[in-house]
Amino acid sequence: MPRIVHFDIAANNPEKAVEFYSKVFGWEFKKWNGPMEYWLVMTGPENKPGIDGGLSRGEPLNKVVLTIDVISLDEMIEKIEANGGKIIMPKSPIPGVGWMANFQSPDGNAFCIMQEDRNAK
Repeated sequence: MPRIVHFDIAANNPEKAVEFYSKVFGWEFKKWNGPMEYWLVMTGPENKPGIDGGLSRGEPLNKVVLTIDVISLDEMIEKIEANGGKIIMPKSPIPGVGWMANFQSPDGNAFCIMQEDRNAK
């Protein structure tokens, strides 16, 4: 069963956002060494319930995007479209991590789906 495994927050000033979330919630941030400006967010110990996420430089969306881990991105895209959802960002690679796509549910909520594939380029 696909599970929510990640959240993503956008901020115009990520350094200030890192400071805010660190001071308010005690979250830990680590700058990702990937092809885009991105910070990994650790929200608590791995042995406790919860999910971790990421923070990127960009226009805030006034929402948090949840990422759902899937086995086959292509199959899930077909299911989303067949059931009234809309793909709003097509399948794209995250080099060394996997494949992702963003979709909107019929009620207007945005989500990300991601398939792990370390060979994605």
